[in-house]
Amino acid sequence: MSILEIWLLAVSLAIDCFTVSVTSGIILHRIQWGNTLKMAFFFGLFQALMPLLGWFGASRFNHLIEAYDHWIAFGLLCFLGVRMIRAHFQSEETCCFDPTRLRVILTMAIATSIDALAVGISFAFTGFKTIQSLTTPLFIIGLASFLLSIVGNLIGVFFGKRFHLRVEIFGGLVLIGIGVKILIEHLF
Repeated sequence: MSILEIWLLAVSLAIDCFTVSVTSGIILHRIQWGNTLKMAFFFGLFQALMPLLGWFGASRFNHLIEAYDHWIAFGLLCFLGVRMIRAHFQSEETCCFDPTRLRVILTMAIATSIDALAVGISFAFTGFKTIQSLTTPLFIIGLASFLLSIVGNLIGVFFGKRFHLRVEIFGGLVLIGIGVKILIEHLF
């Protein structure tokens, strides 16, 4: 794989992270650098770790992972999406969806990186024979997700401030939509 192909792959994997970050930024209405960097860090980390796990497990667990990965991503994203939609109908004080909570960030990071697991499986069958050969692709995948998450969050904050909307319904539908997209791509 050329560096250009790796960057294209990394950006395509990072699109889900970008979308979720935009939604989180809209909900937050203001830049919170600590939370933005924390979310970006975990999105980048999981996007880089999942291909490594997929590569390790390709020989033994390929049939198990491939059969259920799309259902796991779909379930996690729908769960988060429904929680976001529920949050819209609750008062600000009792809101249950908080994109700054570590548990929520980790769930979103796992859900958006399930596809990267499949990429790692494909790495095992396309000439990446050693961990050293994976170093550059994993770094680029993690970096792209990290950077696009930051950009997405900033864009979301900009729109959240500009329009002063509580957009939990939109954000929830986006998360559910990403889950449905992942499910459809794997089923058909």
